[in-house]
Amino acid sequence: LREQGVESLAIPHNSNGSNGQMFKLTDWAGDPLDDDYSMRRSRNEPLVEITQVKGTSDTHPLLSKNDEWADFEIAPYRVATKLYSEPAGGYVRDALLRGLQLEAGGVINPYKFGLIGSSDTHVSGDSLDEATFFSKAGMLDGTPQLRGSVPASFLYGTVMKFFDPGSVVEVDGRDYLASSSFEYWSASGLAGVWAEENTREAIYGAFRRKETFATTGPRIKLRFFAGFDFDETLLASPDLTATAYRSGVTMGGDLQADGGRTPAFLVWAMADPLAAPLQRVQIIKGWLENGEHREQVFDVACSDGREVDPASGRCPDNGARVDLSDCSISADVGAAEL
Repeated sequence: LREQGVESLAIPHNSNGSNGQMFKLTDWAGDPLDDDYSMRRSRNEPLVEITQVKGTSDTHPLLSKNDEWADFEIAPYRVATKLYSEPAGGYVRDALLRGLQLEAGGVINPYKFGLIGSSDTHVSGDSLDEATFFSKAGMLDGTPQLRGSVPASFLYGTVMKFFDPGSVVEVDGRDYLASSSFEYWSASGLAGVWAEENTREAIYGAFRRKETFATTGPRIKLRFFAGFDFDETLLASPDLTATAYRSGVTMGGDLQADGGRTPAFLVWAMADPLAAPLQRVQIIKGWLENGEHREQVFDVACSDGREVDPASGRCPDNGARVDLSDCSISADVGAAEL
C-alpha cells in the first residue's frame, strides 16, 4: 500500500483469544525475533486493542497475580471456539514486558504500543452499556434468549436439545442456550484519541504518535504526561495542558532518562456523566529483575477526600458497592474528576 502512496496501519485484535500467538518471542517459523521484524511490526502496528466485546486483553490472573482486578471481563477461549486460550503471549501487559525482555537482549522492542478499545459489533452500532446491551452479531445474539441471559422458551429449548444437546444447559430447572461463548462477552469498548481537531488527518496523526487510550464503554476522559520538571503547582495552573506538552511527554511517548533524576507523572481523569463516578486512578509499573517479569500496581489518586496509604500504596475503601438485586450502585460516593 505504501508503494502506492497509501499510508496505513494495523491494530492487533482480540489478542486474548490468540492462544498466546499474538505477542510471541519468535516469528512464524519459530526463529527469534530480530531488528528487521521488530522495525516492520512497530511501523505497521503502533497500537493494540486492549478491550472489546469478546473480553479484555489487558491482563489475566495467571499473569498479574498481585492485581485483584486482573480477572475483569476475562474471555477464556480461543476466538470462535470453546478451546482454552493460553494467556502468556496474548495479553497487553505481558506483551509490554516481553518488549522490555527483547530490548534487554539487544533486539529493538516491537511491543512498545499505544492502546485503543473497540466494540467489535457486526451490527453498525455499539452496545457499550450492560443495561442496554442489544447485540454483537445480530441474528446470533439479538435477543436475551439467544444470549442465554434468560431461560429459553419451552418450544425452543426442546428443539435445541433435540438437534444440538450440547447447546443447552439446565440451571435451577430451566433451560438456557449455551451454544457459543456469549456468556463471556462484555459491553465494551471505546477508543479515546487526543487529536488537534476532528479530522481524519489529525486523528490518524494521534494514532501514529500513540496519543490514545481505551475504556470498557464509559466515555471517560483521560490525560497522562511524564516529565522531570512537574510539581504540585502545575495542578492549579490555568495553562496546565500546554505546560505539560512543553515540559514533558504525553501518553505513547518516550521519556529519556536524565541521569539520576526521578520522573513525575501528571494524570487527569474525568468520569462519564452518564456512568459511574471514579473511585481511584492507578499506575502500573512493569520492569525486569534478573531477567524475570515484574509488575506493581500503585494507586495515585483517591476519591472522597481519601489519600493513598504510603505503606500499601493503595486507596482506602470508599464504600462503593453494587446492589446485586438490581445492579444499582452506591449513591453519593466517588468523584467526577481526579
